[in-house]
Amino acid sequence: MKPFKLGAWLSKPFIFFSIFMVLKIYLARVVVFDSSSAWLQLAISIPSVWVLFCLIEWLAPRRKLGVYIAVNLLLTTIFFAVIMYYKYFGVIVTYHALQQVNQVTEVKGSVFSLLHPYFLFIYTDIVALLLLLFNRRFRTWGKKLNIQESRVLISAIFFVSLAASVTNVWIHRDSINELKQAENMGILGYEVYAVIASATEEVEDPSNVTSEAIAKLKGENDVATPLYWGEANGKNVIILQVEAAQNFLIDLKIDGQEVTPVMNQLKKEHFYFPHFYQQVGQGNTSDAEFVVNTSYYIPSHGAAAQDYGKLALPSLPKLLREHGYQTATFHTNDVQFWNRKELYQALGFDRYYDAKFFGDEDTVFFGPSDEVLYDKTADELLKISQSGKPFYSQVITMSSHHPFDIPERKIRFELPERYKGTLVGDYIQAQNYADYSLGLFIDKLKKNGLWDKSVLMIYGDHLGLPLYSLTDHEKDLMESIYKRPYQYTEMMNIPLMIIAPGITEPKVLPQTGGQVDVFPTLANLLGISLQEHIHFGQDILNEKNNLLPQRYYLPSGSFINDKGIFVPGLDYLDGTNYPFDGAKSNETDSTKDEYNRALELLKLSDSYVSSLPKHEK
Repeated sequence: MKPFKLGAWLSKPFIFFSIFMVLKIYLARVVVFDSSSAWLQLAISIPSVWVLFCLIEWLAPRRKLGVYIAVNLLLTTIFFAVIMYYKYFGVIVTYHALQQVNQVTEVKGSVFSLLHPYFLFIYTDIVALLLLLFNRRFRTWGKKLNIQESRVLISAIFFVSLAASVTNVWIHRDSINELKQAENMGILGYEVYAVIASATEEVEDPSNVTSEAIAKLKGENDVATPLYWGEANGKNVIILQVEAAQNFLIDLKIDGQEVTPVMNQLKKEHFYFPHFYQQVGQGNTSDAEFVVNTSYYIPSHGAAAQDYGKLALPSLPKLLREHGYQTATFHTNDVQFWNRKELYQALGFDRYYDAKFFGDEDTVFFGPSDEVLYDKTADELLKISQSGKPFYSQVITMSSHHPFDIPERKIRFELPERYKGTLVGDYIQAQNYADYSLGLFIDKLKKNGLWDKSVLMIYGDHLGLPLYSLTDHEKDLMESIYKRPYQYTEMMNIPLMIIAPGITEPKVLPQTGGQVDVFPTLANLLGISLQEHIHFGQDILNEKNNLLPQRYYLPSGSFINDKGIFVPGLDYLDGTNYPFDGAKSNETDSTKDEYNRALELLKLSDSYVSSLPKHEK
């Protein structure tokens, strides 16, 4: 019997690369599953790795080292992508995100800002091995590894590992929460499961999607005489989508300085909804454009502009055109970004204004500044109005985009020392500039006569400060602002204001709303019936109860009701309630019926939108 030699065993590629993967699994666990047992994560994840390593031993015994390095690179990239994606979205990335790869160059500043230096250590072994390949002695050693290991041993490891991986995936397949699924299946097991689950996903019969079915699921009640019905009939409509605006900015003072004085003044004079929430996903800003203009939910995977951009979408622009409106959308970025050109055609906008219209002057982040956006947009809106027909315009701001590193020349807010060098501090300075620019837009609308003739709806497109991205110090800063821990209810909360001179008044409306509700709320103000129009939002000027299913940023099965946010565990029973405004959690804050209805609403939306025909070119 040969004596056991530790060095000889450690030099075997199977063992050698398994050690590397153990370290990478542990890093992913620290970032993503910090409350999970490290030993449990290793026990769950290593069998999936060993399945691949056994295949290498079987299929490539003569080219082991090169194939092991290639597979190591592939697995490392998957773990790295999971870590980076989680740091912003708070969910586990899957193969569906590959369609967004071409967007990365546009938002590279955002990507790099999430990149903690220690994340790069995950590639250390690969860099070292690639450098060693230039060394003749290392290549000679590599050739010596090209021997076939015991087929009996490799077969035993393969079948035990495969059985363990399949069993682990199978017993956790019914969990609704993707984070819990990935935690219990292992990241690699979850990635394989995501492919299978997507291919076998059941689709609701589109004929089941009716206004009555949706109203029943949402718990809506018919209002005989709706408030504000038709009071803005014939007025121009300007929907202003503010980049990364969160609700805590309203009335916020830091050491006596107002962060958003313009928005604060609008709140004092018009309608303000403090419990309004985002409903976006991978597409972020473009998803918000889709949701607001259709009153449908985002797709289960991918960005709405890419998944639904080829469809003939029933929409706000099309409906308003039927009522004599001209329609246009304004954004300083290239219209090709996030497939917006296709999306705008699907939504039916008469015209769009993008980077070609706004030029390249006074650039902030990846386009002209908000000052340029507002100045040129106000002039163009005046031209459009001279036709005598009312207009609907959507204006998308961008200067306050993550990572909020606005140029020095644009900074107007002096940060206290404790905020300097933090994402929270940069965010506050960027939003202060966005607010200043908004003030210039309002002034110009007043001067050119459009202010009194228009309804202006202002909301944030999505959160700016993901809970998952903040350092401990930044979380402390947010806690000092809120006077309570920064949680999902704070993170998902965006502002909504409705400004209609002569109609709106100083009023805080506490009812819950989401971006899906903008369309029907505006329709009520304009006096346009949606009785024959399938939509998933509701008029929040009249409806007091709401149910908002969530996708992305929160696990599937999460929803928002009138008391707070519910996030499931493995399913409803072990879920957690996060009440609004720091209230004490109560078991009655959410019900299983709401949970089931929220999931069914998402199915109906997916079914209805997916069944729509393609639009004409």
